[in-house]
Amino acid sequence: MIQFYAPDIEATGLLPESDSAHCCRVLRMKEGDEVMVVDGKGKRYRCVIIEAHPKKTAVEIISYEEIPSHWGINITIAVAPTKNSDRMEWMLEKAVEIGVDRVVLLKCKRSERKGMKLDRLEKVMISAMKQSLKGVLPELAEVSDFKSFVTTIGENSQKFFGYCSPDYPKKEFVKECGAGENVVIMIGPEGDFAPEEVEFAVANGFIPVTFGESRLRTETAALYGVAATHIINQIGK
Repeated sequence: MIQFYAPDIEATGLLPESDSAHCCRVLRMKEGDEVMVVDGKGKRYRCVIIEAHPKKTAVEIISYEEIPSHWGINITIAVAPTKNSDRMEWMLEKAVEIGVDRVVLLKCKRSERKGMKLDRLEKVMISAMKQSLKGVLPELAEVSDFKSFVTTIGENSQKFFGYCSPDYPKKEFVKECGAGENVVIMIGPEGDFAPEEVEFAVANGFIPVTFGESRLRTETAALYGVAATHIINQIGK
């Protein structure tokens, strides 16, 4: 199955230009062909093409189905952007494929990159959503200051952050994370969180954890956390 993405499909009946070009020029679809379209809000539409145009393909909606996220909890991953933007894009692609609800870019004291092009990252996430046959596009939040982000997370989520230093007792994420509850995971920059950030996070209810015995890159640690959360919840059902 090939999915197209049109967030305003119900209102406009049109595929956006990028998807129209893929539909008509690459796949060579034409009037009368059926297509599947997702709106990124949890609906998948069965449509028929009524005008095949490489810039604005028009479709008629035949039916739709609700396809909410299947994991049943809210997963937030907050990551300090890596110096190499390609690694961050790879992480986002895979996190969306596995399943995540919200991605926050963290600005930390030791961050080597203070921000990224959100429009580029959103395109990566849209592509991953379509490829993995999901119907909900995860939220991509603006760059957030570390302390500001920490203080916005309430008590209705399990709160963790990856940490390598021996200053705190070593706790394994897979043993600390419980099934059936919302999860927030923070991953610091390549130079790790600063000591004052660690103290602030702990004071606000975040638990310092490790992701196994190996030292992981920022993007690998983030994916470990997302994947482990899914496994924990699948086993706990």
